[in-house]
Amino acid sequence: MKKYINQTLFILFCMVFWSCSKPQNITLPEHFSAYIDHITFTPLEKNSPEIKVKEVSQNMVRVSLEYQLTDTVKQDDWQLTITPSFQPDFHWAPHLTPTRDHIISQHVFRAPALIVADNEKKLVVLPDIGTLTDVSPVEWYMDLDAPNNNLTLGMSRYQVKEHVLFVRDSGAVYPPGKLEFSFYLVISNEESDIQNPWRDILAFYWDNWGSELFKSGDPIEGDIEPFVEYTYQWAFDTWKEPVWQEFRLNNRKVGAPVFIVNVTQSPNYPGHVNEREFRSIWNQSWFSSLRSASGLYRYARRTGNEDLLEKARLGKELALAFPQRKGFFDGLIATEMEKVEINGKQYNRSKGWDTFYFGNSNRNPVTRDPGKSPLHILDMSWTAYLMLVWYDELEKDDRLVAYAKNYANSLLEIQGPDGFFPSWLDKNSLEPMDVLAKSPETSMSVTFLLKLADLTGDNTYYEAAIRAMDAVADNIIPIGKWEDFETYWSCSRYGADELVGNKVVRNNMFKQNTLSMYWTAEALLETYKATANERYLQLGQRTLDELLMYQAAWQPPFMHVKTLGGFGVMNADGEWNDSRQCLFAELIIDYGKELGIEEYIERGVAALESSFAMMYCPENPRTKVQWEKKYDFFGKEDYGFMMENYGHGGYTSKDGIGIGVFTIYDWGNGAASEAYNRIVDHYDKEVFSQN
Repeated sequence: MKKYINQTLFILFCMVFWSCSKPQNITLPEHFSAYIDHITFTPLEKNSPEIKVKEVSQNMVRVSLEYQLTDTVKQDDWQLTITPSFQPDFHWAPHLTPTRDHIISQHVFRAPALIVADNEKKLVVLPDIGTLTDVSPVEWYMDLDAPNNNLTLGMSRYQVKEHVLFVRDSGAVYPPGKLEFSFYLVISNEESDIQNPWRDILAFYWDNWGSELFKSGDPIEGDIEPFVEYTYQWAFDTWKEPVWQEFRLNNRKVGAPVFIVNVTQSPNYPGHVNEREFRSIWNQSWFSSLRSASGLYRYARRTGNEDLLEKARLGKELALAFPQRKGFFDGLIATEMEKVEINGKQYNRSKGWDTFYFGNSNRNPVTRDPGKSPLHILDMSWTAYLMLVWYDELEKDDRLVAYAKNYANSLLEIQGPDGFFPSWLDKNSLEPMDVLAKSPETSMSVTFLLKLADLTGDNTYYEAAIRAMDAVADNIIPIGKWEDFETYWSCSRYGADELVGNKVVRNNMFKQNTLSMYWTAEALLETYKATANERYLQLGQRTLDELLMYQAAWQPPFMHVKTLGGFGVMNADGEWNDSRQCLFAELIIDYGKELGIEEYIERGVAALESSFAMMYCPENPRTKVQWEKKYDFFGKEDYGFMMENYGHGGYTSKDGIGIGVFTIYDWGNGAASEAYNRIVDHYDKEVFSQN
């Protein structure tokens, strides 16, 4: 009897659900049936929507559901599920949803898409961001369930879980009035669309939203030069005391801006200084003082500023002062720290440069102690590459090539038979470690070795670079295995224990990071230039386009600073306008010039401009308001202060939530200024003329 009752209740539930859903069928053009089996959506209480289907093109339809709510509706979750009529083996989404509780919040809707494909078909679902330009009463979301072959769109409040993944939250309320939810469906059986599943989506977003915003003056209107001037005035004048570090190292005068400062070090801060992290200067793949020094050199040379030119050279001297062991070298120099008690409170302070030690980035799988951290091949290849660029474009200082060549010879000795370079070396033995021994971090070494081969004429470096590039092309790109140090060992440590080398099963995706996409796209372009092999250019464009899916192509109403052109970090974090965009900018422009695609040039310039969008200064009025809501003591002496990103924690608000607390010169204003100065040197200011 109990079994019979349970079966009856289940049948009744199905009948009720079907009675709510069946009258609301979404009828698509007939040829879409080869791609979509069915679409279902949950009721919004007793309200039925008006469903509109518009054919945008042969391969695209826009679907809208319009509700006319006569009363307030309280419902925690509303969702629409699209089930493909084929079994995809490729899946892509902008964020991970490892369990059915997780969702892809609109917080990460930069160019939102759900993509599935097999060898013959591709289906794409795009939330209609044009509808989201008006603030929705309830946040939108997406979800990708690969094992069950479901693509979901929905509305729900959210909360942040882990760092940074999203889950549904309760309490959604829909007020009386019109409520519209709309999306696009895109299908294709073209081989080019399947081989590069992102290109048509990116073009659609940029053609419909990004380009118009860019040409109207977003994200920065007018000349970028004033932002660069604010940067150097801030670093070397109004904030000089906490920022500029100058000392002697082995009887050599050296100097560079400090790794990080926070708001307590402002000349306007009413309290006591509390240094956020250990005082240090880094030459690492994020925080590169040599990179920033090269930008300062370019600016000083262009403006005839001898004082800044001298400071730039001190940065070069610091990089050359790092001792080499068998060609390898550390990535940072730091001071010892201590706790100082003032009025019963503890404050973090440096003991000064007399207590210096060399170390490496503490974003690694071994230890958080920089003094004990392993050596990072990526960081060494990046620094050595920058030395070669300095030699080639700024000063013919033979010490730079000698230092880089000494490292390169040791690097070749540890290249694996499969072509990959390891990621880390043991701090003491200098033996390669197993973690990420076959990763896209190898791509940075490709770019370095090709540059060295070009400058020295030594074919040995060229051959090693090609073997390494082929290893990444064959083993990383096809499966989207974009794992690097930041993917697991920075602030977003989700999956560090069990995901390294493994996909998130529910999404059929790896945890991915944009830096390794960038290094690989750059290496592929350089390899193409060195070989004239079109395969590398095609793979480079595919990789670049995957990277560009993390670039904001619109201005969401729930973001309270300018966002166009800015980048996110990975598919498990929350940043907008992250400083990496200034690193990416010239590469995007380079591809645009090489391929003759204006969209890329606009995207590259927008990426560069967005690198200054977080700066506290009058030229950024929206951002300036946000800073002052958070820190009411800020004044003109703080112009140039710039957080590296926005909305990192997964939340934003008009009252300053999403605004950070620190500036990293080498991953913020100094890095952005370097990118601008480099692009001006390479392309002149003509590249900025569109905006």
